[in-house]
Amino acid sequence: MWQVAIVILVPFLGTILGSGGALISKKSLSPLWENILTGFAGGVMVAASFFSLLAPAITSGEESLPGFAWVPLLVGFLLGVLLLFGIDKAVPHLHVNENAPEGHKAKISREWMLFLALTIHNIPEGLAVGVGLAPYLYEPNIGVMSSLILAIGIAVQNLPEGLIASLPLKEKEGKVKAFLLGIFSGIVEPIAALIALLIAPYVKPILPYALSFAAGAMIYAVVEDLLPTKEKENKHSDALVLAFAFGFALMMVLDVALG
Repeated sequence: MWQVAIVILVPFLGTILGSGGALISKKSLSPLWENILTGFAGGVMVAASFFSLLAPAITSGEESLPGFAWVPLLVGFLLGVLLLFGIDKAVPHLHVNENAPEGHKAKISREWMLFLALTIHNIPEGLAVGVGLAPYLYEPNIGVMSSLILAIGIAVQNLPEGLIASLPLKEKEGKVKAFLLGIFSGIVEPIAALIALLIAPYVKPILPYALSFAAGAMIYAVVEDLLPTKEKENKHSDALVLAFAFGFALMMVLDVALG
């Protein structure tokens, strides 16, 4: 169980270290470096979604549904996208470096809306770690290394992501508050991972669905939070995010069904 605990806590450690940038940095990142770090974080997330979640989902789907492995991939992926889309619409939040809040209208402070935006982004990462760990608990021949690699990848992208988020927060809320907001927003990662592990005994029959579900949620978070801000500052931002997700899903189905 100590191995499971390490895997669950590794991404949270990345969030803590990234948010620590609010305590040590004296100035904000330049637009160039912000784009570089944002692009890096997005690349890590997309790669982790495929290699650690979708690739195993394809293998599992081919074993359980030969010739129709694309079905659980498509269903799980789109359910993951729709879950994050629903949370995004229901929970009031404010993305860093943006002025207009999103989600359900509510009279809460800017500080809490920024906190909720960070928290929403961290939910799929925790789910991904928990789902990735699930097979390790009931298959003795499956090692923990693949889950650890996924957790390390998420922790690596949490470093620049936490830094990018904490620096603007420091200017608005102070460095200590920015650091604490980053930490508390990351607590949802191990919590979500534990929830996924609690249902692990029931995951095996639907493993390809669960893996692709986590991947869909991760991909949505990447597009919603990590695309360049000016690309999203228009009334069609939702269409952009959903179109990306459906385009990804289409290519995934074609590759699995025809490849």
